Amino acid sequence: MNNADTRPLTAVQLQLNGMGDLVWHAQYFRCVAEQSRDGQVSVIAAPTTMARELIGHEPWVREVIDFDRRPRKSEGRRGRHSGLDGLLRFGAELAPRRFDRMVLFSDHPGRAIIVCWRAGIRTVLGFGETWLQRLLLTRSAWIKRYRGPAVAGYQDATHFSIAQGFCSAPIVPRISVRPDALARMRERLATLPQPLHALAIGASEPYKQWGEDNFVELANRLTARGHGVLLLGGPAEAEFAQAITARIEPALREHVAAMTDGTVAESVAALSLVRSCIGNDTGAVNIAAAVGTHAFIVLGPRPLLEHDPDHVHMLIAPQLSDISAADVEARVLATLG
Repeated sequence: MNNADTRPLTAVQLQLNGMGDLVWHAQYFRCVAEQSRDGQVSVIAAPTTMARELIGHEPWVREVIDFDRRPRKSEGRRGRHSGLDGLLRFGAELAPRRFDRMVLFSDHPGRAIIVCWRAGIRTVLGFGETWLQRLLLTRSAWIKRYRGPAVAGYQDATHFSIAQGFCSAPIVPRISVRPDALARMRERLATLPQPLHALAIGASEPYKQWGEDNFVELANRLTARGHGVLLLGGPAEAEFAQAITARIEPALREHVAAMTDGTVAESVAALSLVRSCIGNDTGAVNIAAAVGTHAFIVLGPRPLLEHDPDHVHMLIAPQLSDISAADVEARVLATLG
C-alpha cells in the first residue's frame, strides 16, 4: 500500500449471494475503489458469488474476502461466520487489515455493523432507510429502497452509489474476461458452427427451471438451421446436459457441445464468444450481458431485469411453462437478424 495516499482504506460488502448479484454491483464497487487507497477495495462477499473468478483479476480489487455465513443447503454445513460467534470471529479476522471504512451494499446492515465493531472499523456507510440504521451507521446521504416492478438489487446499488457521490448516473454492469481463459475457450469452441448460442441450463431454484423438454426442442430448432449450441452449466448440471444431448436429433448432435466442467472464468470467456446466451434466470445470462453478449432470459412472471436494455431480452408470461421453444427461437432470430 502507498502510505502517502490519504484516501481511506476501504472494504465493500455485498449482502446478496448470487453471481448475477455480484455482476450488477461490480461497476459500483469500482467507483468506490476510485475514491479509496491505491484506487482499490477489498471485496467481501459470499463464496457462492464466485467473486475471485469473476472479478478477482480486476486491477481495482485489492483482495476478495469470503464471508461464509450462509452456505448452500446442499453443502449440509454451518457457515464459519454464522451466528453471533461467527460474526465476531469474522470481525477478528478483519481487524489486522485496519480498514478505515466499510461500504455496505445491504438493506440489512445489522450483522455487518457487529463485524465492523469487532474489526475496529469506525466509518460504516449504508442505505440508512430506517431510523435504526441511521442510528447505527455513519451519518451520510440516506436512500429509500426501490419497490418497483424490477429486481431491487441493481436499483438499490445505483441509488446508493449516486447518493454517496461514488458516481453521478446509473452504470450498465460490465466485467472483463481473463485472457488465459479466453484463449482456452477459443480453442475448445473452434469446431462448433457459427452462429453459436449458449443455453444456460442451470437454475438456482426449481421454479426458475424452464425444463429439459424445452431445451431439447430449442437445441433441435437452432441446430436444424445450421447454428451451433453450447450447453452451459456447472458440475451440478452434468447429468442434465447429458440428458439433453441424448435427445438431440442424431444428425444434428455434432453441432452441440456441453460444458459443465469449466471454471467460472472459462464460462465467462465462453459467453463472450457466443452470439447469444439463452436460458433460465440465473448467473450465466447476467454474465453474458456483462461481457456484451445478447442474453435472452426465460423469465416467466418474475420481477423485471432493467439493468441493460441493450443486451438483456426478457421473455415474460403468466407462467414459465407458457413460454415455448418456438417463442424463444422467434425472439432470438428477430433480435439478432
